[in-house]
Amino acid sequence: MRSLVAIPLFLATIGSFASDGVLRRPNSSPSPSQNVQVIEVNAKKYDFKPSSIHVKKGSKVQLKITATDHAHGFKIGEFPDGSNRKGNPGLTFTSPQDCWKIEKGQSETIEFVAQTPGTYSFKCCVHCGIGHKGMKGELVVDP
Repeated sequence: MRSLVAIPLFLATIGSFASDGVLRRPNSSPSPSQNVQVIEVNAKKYDFKPSSIHVKKGSKVQLKITATDHAHGFKIGEFPDGSNRKGNPGLTFTSPQDCWKIEKGQSETIEFVAQTPGTYSFKCCVHCGIGHKGMKGELVVDP
C-alpha cells in the first residue's frame, strides 16, 4: 500500500503526464518539434494537391510530399518570386536541394523555416509526361 501513495507524490514532485503520454515538468514548455506545421501534399499526374499552400512567417514547416502514380520531383526557391535574391533567404531548408526526387508510392519530407513573407512558386522537376510543365503550385508565407 505504501508504494501506491509514493507514485502520485513522486509524479507531483517531478511533473505530470500530459494527454499525449509525455512526462512534463511543472511549467515546462512544449518541445520545438511540437511547433512544426506538417502539410501533406500529393503529387499525381501533372498536379500537386494542394497546389496553393499558406503558412505563417516564422513557422517551421514540413511538406510531406507523396508521389502516387509514378516518380515526380519538387523544386522550390529559397527567395520569394520577384525578389532580388540578395541577403538572407526567405525559406531556410534543413537539407537544401535543387530538386527532391520522389519515387512512385514513396514520400519525401522537406523541412524549412518560413522567414520572409511572399510567394514561392514550386514545380515538378522530374519529367513525368506530356503535362509535366503545368505541374506547379505556390507556397505563400503570410506575415
